[in-house]
Formats: sequence, structure tokens, C-alpha cells
Amino acid sequence: MSSQSHQNLHSKLSAAGLLITLGIIYGDIGTSPLYVMKSIIGGYAISRDIVLGGISCVFWTLTLQTTLKYVVITLSADNHGEGGIFALYALVKRTKVQWLIVPAVIGGSALLADGIITPPISISAAVEGVNNFYPMTTRNIQIIVICILFVLFSIQQFGSKLVGKFFAPIMLVWFSMLGILGIIQISNDFSVFNAINPYYAYELLMIHPEGFFVLGAVFLCTTGAEALYSDMGHCGRKNIRISWIFVKIMLLLNYFGQGAYLISQEGKTLLELGGENGNPFYLMMETWFQPIGVVIATLAAIIASQALISGSFTLINEAMRLNFWPKVKINFPTDLKGQLYIPSTNWLLFFGCVGIVLYFKESSEMEHAYGLAIVLCMIMTTILLNYYLIMKRVKWYFIGSLISIYLVIELSFLAAILPKFIHGGFVTLIIAVVLIAIMATWYMAKKISHSYTKIVKIETYKKVLAELSVDLSIPKYATHLIYMTNSNRVDEIEEKVMYSILQKRPKRADIYWFIHVNILNEPYKKEYKVSEIIKDDIYRIDFYLGFREPTKINLMFKEVIKDMVKNGEVDITSRYESLNKNNIIGDFKFVLSEKFLSNDGDLTFFEKIVLNTYFMMKKLSLSEEKGFGLDSSSVKVEQFPLVLHPPEIINMKRLETTRNSH
Repeated sequence: MSSQSHQNLHSKLSAAGLLITLGIIYGDIGTSPLYVMKSIIGGYAISRDIVLGGISCVFWTLTLQTTLKYVVITLSADNHGEGGIFALYALVKRTKVQWLIVPAVIGGSALLADGIITPPISISAAVEGVNNFYPMTTRNIQIIVICILFVLFSIQQFGSKLVGKFFAPIMLVWFSMLGILGIIQISNDFSVFNAINPYYAYELLMIHPEGFFVLGAVFLCTTGAEALYSDMGHCGRKNIRISWIFVKIMLLLNYFGQGAYLISQEGKTLLELGGENGNPFYLMMETWFQPIGVVIATLAAIIASQALISGSFTLINEAMRLNFWPKVKINFPTDLKGQLYIPSTNWLLFFGCVGIVLYFKESSEMEHAYGLAIVLCMIMTTILLNYYLIMKRVKWYFIGSLISIYLVIELSFLAAILPKFIHGGFVTLIIAVVLIAIMATWYMAKKISHSYTKIVKIETYKKVLAELSVDLSIPKYATHLIYMTNSNRVDEIEEKVMYSILQKRPKRADIYWFIHVNILNEPYKKEYKVSEIIKDDIYRIDFYLGFREPTKINLMFKEVIKDMVKNGEVDITSRYESLNKNNIIGDFKFVLSEKFLSNDGDLTFFEKIVLNTYFMMKKLSLSEEKGFGLDSSSVKVEQFPLVLHPPEIINMKRLETTRNSH
């Protein structure tokens, strides 16, 4: 997709676009009414002050956090139409501030951890509504939730294009239902609109003894904001901004409606009103409508989960391109741009979700684990956003006041959520820490390995390569010999490549090709440049690929060769006389080098841990040939030792040889 078509996507506003946006973007934030008010009231007796204060907090959180920070400001920070924390990092990387990698890795890991908790909490909260008209045991509800999760993760391999057609209409029904349910309750008590006055929020937080900790429950109403930013590439900024007006109104109507219902039940507890699973969302429905409500809510929760699953695929794909994640297999189930399926991530998420369901049992328990990861992600986005605004030369006093406000809001949320840590928040943190460790190890190992890679000038070897190419005393290794190189400069190459050609076993070829892949800071671009080093002997191809483009080197290389042959730049027919006469194309052989940790190196303790972990992860990840999309029948993999801090020269003394007198 060219940057021009991305421009169109972001300026194009259409009814179809708005409808698709409803289906893709708002699942997570749209299902929050299922558990927010229930979590705010908790086990306490319902009081008007807590209800109005809670709704006031929800209103201002959705206004300041979701609308202003994400929909208005953060959506402007798009990387050629793409959003999300890694797209933002790729943008601010240009500021050359090295430590920005820290918030990027923490934020990305936290968002992935959120992807493991959102499906269980949304689907459990929806399914538990069954208890209002058909009581079921917790075990049975768990089984239903796990079955739904299994079906959801199993259909990922077919791409969400298939499911996407049903998403938009269901979400339209869901949001309309939220609004209508709210209006019915509000019509009984318009005084609930007093909650728009921020004084009620202030009163709850500052005066009420438990007030501040209600923020932890309030925060759940904005958890989908980060996913909303991540999915920007699918729908375009304008469609998101316009459709958010409708979504926000429907959400607020529902929250105010739940508030009006709760005020009418003042003095009672949710336990008295609806038993163990007393949820104001279901309690305010007419009895006859509850089964329909549960079905629609469950479908909406499945869609919310879908958005986070596809968001996780995109995130892992970007992490791989930015050298944060081991290479894993990626499938492209449909021809839709940006549509991908990563089997390993899919099943890891599934088992993570099942673990959450089995460990927490009920959605009310999962709330403790929910929120902690996402508030971390939001704080990291705020830090990166600060640098984006500096990069855009926004006035310092505007940046200062804006970033300060959001850091105060988000750190307050964090402080309110921290007490939940021992009740389950640690689960999310453990998941996030494991993901951070994987990303940090992979990135550092790549950096260490790169810094110890010796680069040499091609100029030094031009003569010997040209002579080797025509040296008939050495058997021919291949007509075309291709090496992948990490060297950024056209006139340089890794020493190990030259070692492989000249010494490992001299490899005579008619033409030597060096291929370099540059991953760009923008998502969609496919360009290449050819440099002729020695005519008909040595060529270098530089591919410039967007960070969301698949690296299919085999196909791309064939395309380049076809182009060069058409332009008469290269002759690829075999140079064997008999084959040349009959215009037979020569063979192509790729040589890849795989490093292993040498025992000769003098490693620091830290480097030892990082590199041993890296090589262990490398064994589990995709092989180089599959990662580059090469045909394994034409690939030779050579092992090279990675020697760090080569030891000093060992001074050894030679003893005189004793000769036998006979």
C-alpha cells in the first residue's frame, strides 16, 4: 500500500468505513459497561454519593483520557497511517534518544499481557449473565468460556476478513442496545446527569474513605483506548474520530442508565439484588430481555477479544522487524493489507487465556489482574508521545502542561490499582516481565553480536574474486552464489562472508550476489537498489522494506533478476558451454551463516547470560532460510563461531626436540 493510498484511507470518510470501524476498533472499550459499575460498587451497600461520584469519574476519564489523549492527540501521531506503541517508537527513534527503547519494550509487553486478560474477562462477564435467569455453577461457566475461546482462536487461521463481515452489524446492535437500555433507566431519574459536574468525582476521591481506590475500577472504562490506537491502520483516523462520537454517547447513556438504576436501589447490595453474580448491567434489563442481552453481550465480548488477538499479531510482527522478538512463522490468510496470522502467538495467547480463566474462576476476580498492564502501557505511550510532540516542535509550555496532566492522571490510576497487586495484579505483571525479558534479551544479543561482527572493504577482495570466478582448477560451486549481508554500506561486507568464499572451501561462482535488507521506519514500502561492483561478477542488492512488509527474499530476488535481464544489465544463462548453447538458466545458491557461541571468547557474566538465552531462543525460533522466505533446496547453512573479546596472545615456550641418536 503506497503512502498515497494511506493518505486516502486517513482522509476518506464513508458510511462503510464508519461501520467497519465499529466492528474492528471498539470491541474492547465497548464491552467495559459489562463490569465497570459492578466493580465500582463492589460488595458495599449502594449509596447515591458513590454512584454519582463513580459515574462522574467515568465521564471525565472517557473525556480526558480516551477522547482528548487518544482520539484527538495520539491518533495524530501516525506512522504513514499506522498506529500503536511500536509505530510511535519507530517515529520517535529519529530523535536519536537511545533510552526510548525502554518505554517501547515495556509498553509493547504490557499490551500483549492485556491481550491475554481481555478475552477471559469480557467473555466471562458476558456469560455470567446467564445466572440471572438460569443459575449455573462456576465450573460450568468456565467450561463454556473455554469452549468459546477455543473456537475463537481456532478460526484465526482463516483471517478476520471472514468474521469481519458479521462484526460491524453486531457491534451496531450492541451499541444501540447500550444506549436504549440507558435511556429507559434515565427516564425514571434525570438527576443522574448531575454526575457531569466534576465536583462529584472530586468529592468521591478526596472525601470518601474508600474513594481513591474506586479509581482502580473506574480505569477499566478506558482500557480499550490503547487498542483503539493500535488498530488505526485498519480504518483510518477520520472514521475513528467520527464513529467515536456515537460510541461515546452510547457508552455514557449506559453508564448513566446503570447509575439511575442503582440509585433506585439505594441501601441494598449487589448480592441482595442479583445473588453472587449481581451485575447492574443485567439487573437493569427487563426479565424477558435478559437471555437476548446475554447473547448480544457474549457476541460483543468475542469481537472485543478478536480485536486484541489481531492486534497482538500486528504487535509481534512489528517487534520482529524492530529486532525485539525471535523470528516466528507468519501466515497471510487473506489478500487484505495488514492481515496476518502467527500460529505460535495465537496458541500462546489461547493457553494464557485458559490459564487466566482457570486461575481466577470469575470475572470479578479477573478485574484485579486487569488494568495494571494497560496503565503501564498508557504511561509508556505518554512518554513516547512527549518526544513526538518535541519532534513536531510543539511549544514547550503546551507539551509540559499536557504531559504533566496525563502523567498525574495515569500515575493516580496506577497508585489506585497497586493495592490489587496481591489479589491478582501480580499475574499480569509476571506475564509482562516475561515478555519484557524476551524482547530485551533478543535486542541486546543482536546488538552485542552486531558490535563484534568484523566488516571489511570489498575493494581489497575485488581482484581475488574476479580471478576465482574464472579459475578452472577449482570446481564450480554454483552459477550464482548469494550471501545475505548486514553491512549497511555498499563498499563493505562482513569478514566471515569473504572467509566463506575464499577459505572455508573456495567457492567458485560465475556471479556473486550480496543482498542487504533495510527495515524502514514506515510500515508499507517495497523498493530496491542494485549496485554493480564488478560487471558480470559481483552485484549488491539493497531492499528497502516497510516494517509491516513480509520478507520474501526468494520471490523479490527473482523479480529483481527478471528486471535486470530485461534491461540487459546481467546475463544469467549458465556459463557451461553445453547449457549456454541451449539458453539454460544457471543455478542459484544461497549461503547463510549461523553463529554459535565460541568457547574461545572471554565473556562478561552479563554477556554470557544474554547470549546463552539468545541462542536457546534461537533454537526455538524460525530458521534463517524460512525467515527470509528462501527455498531450502537451494540453501547452504554454514556455522560460524561468535568470538567476543578474543583472548590475548598466549605466550608459549617451545622446548627443544630431542633427537634419537640412532
